[in-house]
Order: sequence, then structure tokens, then C-alpha cells
Amino acid sequence: MKNEPRAEPAAHAASIAAGQSSLADIGSGTGQRYHFLDDFLHLMFQPKSAMLPRTQEIRQRQPQYQPLRQSKLRPNAGYHLPDPTMSTPVGSESPAIEVMTDLRRVAAVTVGRFASVNEANQTMIARGVRALFVVDDHYTLWGIVTATDVLGGKPVQITQQRGIRHDEVTVRDIMTPVDRLEVIDLSDVLRARVGDVVLTLERSGRQHALVVDQSWDSAAGQRQMVRGIFSLTQIARQLGITLQGPEIGSSFAEIAAAIRS
Repeated sequence: MKNEPRAEPAAHAASIAAGQSSLADIGSGTGQRYHFLDDFLHLMFQPKSAMLPRTQEIRQRQPQYQPLRQSKLRPNAGYHLPDPTMSTPVGSESPAIEVMTDLRRVAAVTVGRFASVNEANQTMIARGVRALFVVDDHYTLWGIVTATDVLGGKPVQITQQRGIRHDEVTVRDIMTPVDRLEVIDLSDVLRARVGDVVLTLERSGRQHALVVDQSWDSAAGQRQMVRGIFSLTQIARQLGITLQGPEIGSSFAEIAAAIRS
């Protein structure tokens, strides 16, 4: 006669559902054999909210953002230009970097070599600057042209020497070429004061000075890059000085007087 199937599984499951599992069952082979029923019943009777994936819980705790209201731009809209009056006020002992125009933050105003002096002058007026970088299509710097170059005696000399009209004089004819430009290393600027920069400009007899650092170019290797520019006009503005004339000598005299006061 065959043995009848034991009723242990059903009885044990019922006792578990009723919360009646004994320590003896847990330690015995029977408790181990039917341990999977604990997990099954746990899932069956567990509230759904307790089984949410952790990623969903994290998502629920994240801040809720709102889209901003948008509208159509009006036909007569314009755009803002940098306000030079918002420059940081400085003194002669202030760090020199505070009066340097950083070309990684402010785009350089440029002109082509073959542009006319009239075009260069109009660009300066439109952009509110007194110096332009002379560049080519490959972002190579060829020189600097200033308002003094454009409005001074250079164009007149060129017209007389070549017998050409004023509007035929090009930027290349009057610019200071790159091999004649003196530059300051950025590492020196970081240790200098505003007064040091003013003295440097005065001794060079120029209203502008270029600041360079080093960059790595995949084609050219290590390459010297113009990182910033010092402008006597900008320095005077940040010192709170209004220059009275275009003469460079009087400009330095005014700044020197303000620094000493």
C-alpha cells in the first residue's frame, strides 16, 4: 500500500499565513524546505506603495521645475552692447588683471588687412573701440591698427608717397605689424598692479599693450596666443578719469596726477 501524501505543506502554509510559525519549524528541515512560502506571502500581502523601485522614490523627491513664459519678439527690438561704465573701479594698487580686457570673455574687434582706413574707422566708431586686431580668415594675427594710425598723419603720408586717394589706403599700409608688437606675459600680469601697467605704457609711448599666454595647437604645436589687451582709455575710465584730449602725453599726465592724488 502506497504512502498517502503528507499534508505538511498546506498546514505549514496556513500557519505562516496566520502568523503561527514556530521557532522549531524555522530551525527544522520543514521550515527550511518551505522558506520560499515566506517570501511568496510577503509579496502577496505587502502594500504596493512599499514595493516602488528606489529610482522612482528618488524621482518623486526631485524638485519640480516650471517652464518659463515665452512671447514673440517685437519687430522693433534691438540688443544690448557692453556698458563700459559698468567696469570695476580700481586704484593704482589694484591687481593689473582687473583692467585687462580678457579675450576669453570679450570678443576681439577685428578688421582685414585689405580693408580701407575708412572702413577701419567706421568699425571703431560702431564698436566703441580705439584699436582693432588685423587678422585673416585663419584667425592669424597680422598686426594692430589704432585710432591714432587711422586719424593721424600716416594715411596722408601714404597718399603723398604713392599718389593715391585717401580711400585707397588700406589697413595693411598703416598698421603696426606683428613683428614690431611688444607683448607682456600673462604670468607677469598676474603679479602686477595697475600702476605698473600705466608705467609700462608710458615708457613704451603707446596707448595699448597686448598680453599673451601659451596654447597647444594640433597643427602648429605650442603657439603664442593673445589673451588680453590693456588700453589706456579703459584704465583711465576705471580710475574714474575723463581724458581731455587724444594726445598720449597729456593722457599719461592726467593719469599720473590722479594716481599721485
